[in-house]
Amino acid sequence: MNTDIENLFKDKVLGHPGGLFVLFFTEMWERFSFYGMRVLLINFLTMAAIGYNPGWEWTAENAGALFGTYAMLLYITPILGGIIADKLTGYRWAVVIGAFIMTLGHISMALETEFSLYLGLALLVIGTGFFKPNITSIISEMYKGNEGKKDGAYTLFYMGVNAGAFFGMMLCGYLAERIGWSWGFGLAGVFMLLGTLQFWLAKPLFGKIGGTPGEQDIVEVPENQTKEEEEVNKLNPFTTFDKILITVCSIVGLGYALNDPLSKIAGIDMFSALQMGSMEGQYVAIIFALFLFLILVIGRIARYTRVIRDRMIAFIIFAFFTVFFWMSFEQGATSLIIFARDSVDRVLSGNQALIFNIVNILLTVVPLGIISWVLYLLWKKTFYKIPGSNIVLVICFTLMWGIVGWMLNRDMNTSAYDITYSAVQKTTTDAEGKPTVSYVPITENYVVSESDVVVEQVTKITEPYDFKVGDEIFIINKDKEGTAFGYLDPDRLNSARNNTAVKDQNNGIIKARISEIKNDEVEITVSWFSILNSFFIIAFASFFSKWFESKYNPSAAMKYGLGLIIMALGFGLLAWGSYGIQDGVKVSMIWLIFAYMFHTLGELCLSPVGLSYVSKLVPARMIAFMFGMWYLAIAIGNKLAAVFGGQIENITAKYDLSTFFLIFTIVPIVAGILIIFLNPVLKKLMHGIR
Repeated sequence: MNTDIENLFKDKVLGHPGGLFVLFFTEMWERFSFYGMRVLLINFLTMAAIGYNPGWEWTAENAGALFGTYAMLLYITPILGGIIADKLTGYRWAVVIGAFIMTLGHISMALETEFSLYLGLALLVIGTGFFKPNITSIISEMYKGNEGKKDGAYTLFYMGVNAGAFFGMMLCGYLAERIGWSWGFGLAGVFMLLGTLQFWLAKPLFGKIGGTPGEQDIVEVPENQTKEEEEVNKLNPFTTFDKILITVCSIVGLGYALNDPLSKIAGIDMFSALQMGSMEGQYVAIIFALFLFLILVIGRIARYTRVIRDRMIAFIIFAFFTVFFWMSFEQGATSLIIFARDSVDRVLSGNQALIFNIVNILLTVVPLGIISWVLYLLWKKTFYKIPGSNIVLVICFTLMWGIVGWMLNRDMNTSAYDITYSAVQKTTTDAEGKPTVSYVPITENYVVSESDVVVEQVTKITEPYDFKVGDEIFIINKDKEGTAFGYLDPDRLNSARNNTAVKDQNNGIIKARISEIKNDEVEITVSWFSILNSFFIIAFASFFSKWFESKYNPSAAMKYGLGLIIMALGFGLLAWGSYGIQDGVKVSMIWLIFAYMFHTLGELCLSPVGLSYVSKLVPARMIAFMFGMWYLAIAIGNKLAAVFGGQIENITAKYDLSTFFLIFTIVPIVAGILIIFLNPVLKKLMHGIR
């Protein structure tokens, strides 16, 4: 056994080497940064340019096009990053390089200019390519000779993933919504930088593990590979024609990924010459690339023996249905953000507000306390060897506790107020000839005419300020619908005036008066709902683990079908909850909470099937290719999720919100039922592999 591995297992924390928890925290800060930024991006891009927290006021379609390309590329670059690490840098250097590049990306996004946004996203895509595939490779290398403990190691590591996502979305989202977008983007960068530093300073703990590749490296052959199959694989090399098809498909696919946002946002269409009737040129190109890809896959599979061929066909079927799952599940990064902001009633009052504050404190303090305890154990075992890394981690957690304390204190000291402002009453007729009444707030630069009917309107704000009845304040809208308002302190007031002076628009600033004090209300941030996925994973993961280890463990196809159907039920609840609502009416948040729960239950059903079947079903010579194909399926699912999610405004305007959510209810249910019916066929194709 490698001496470095033996040394690693001497300093155990919770029964595992201390190095695992260095990786745990490295991944935690990376996920903190990634999800912290992700939960902000669509909200920032689509937020009104004139308002409490001005965004860029893009359409959901344009924002979805950009985000979809970003999400798609995140699953493509790790293929290249893994190859570079294997051949050149080694895993540890690849992780450091990737983390540093991602840090620059977060810093760039905090500048909030158009160039810095695009540069930041590009850097995050490149950095993720280096980081993502190689940190898990270090774990695999650490546990050579200790395979029995590897499952437990990955379980602990996965908890780090969810802890990072949980706190990233909560804290970056809170700072961005309460103070400003650059604070949220900037916080993601700070923790990415500190996470990189603590990993680098932990180098003495790992020795040569994850170092630059050398001649002593051993290529492992999958367990499912027999000698006979291995000989067959050697007779099936990638031909020149195969390589040409791979190159063409890659170029066209990358071209589509870049062209989609370019054509929508900048009006630059690289595929315009290929347009056929009403079909855009980029879709003609991608259909052509898909046709070539099918020729490639069919040609490769046809050259294998029957058993190998059947297993690969089974794998491709799973990959195909993976697209439908992620197309729906990843609405959490696009349409559900917009839905939570504009259509969900996020204000609680009375006992509900009190219960939320208590739950929020427990949700935040308890997991942070547990992870801090893990840090304490790591400190005791490894400080003598990696003091610098431990000190950086203590700085990270001190900062975390400080932000959490500030956030909770701010929420507990936030008061609710009824305020009165002047508005102009407008009477119009709808399509059926019925009169409808609306109220337009009188802003600073609105000129009231003699014909205007001026009335007093009452709304509410929740702010951490002590106002008295009769105080005069300035407010401005907080959402695109203009149904929620926020208080403009002197800095925000000056910023709002300067912002609109440049744009030469109505500044939206409304003079109001405090009419009543209500201390028992709280407004929940948009980003808070996104943490529910991580929370439900932690809450239900052990149940699913025991289920899948029992005699009632479903087949792979059944898990896929259940995952798709259960997730679809979450969207069905949203369709039901939003059925028949009118403009300006908010949906109860309980529908969104239960939707996230069902989405997570679906994810827990389907996630065990995933990548584990690559090594089980695919021959050695095709593993890299099929890994790439699997990530391609997830990438396509993410891109489709953003493209369809970007249609939330268009579909809602033409039909209604319920219709939009029904799409993501019906499609996954049909896909889930179909793959369950394919279960006997898949079992036969898998030839005994479970």
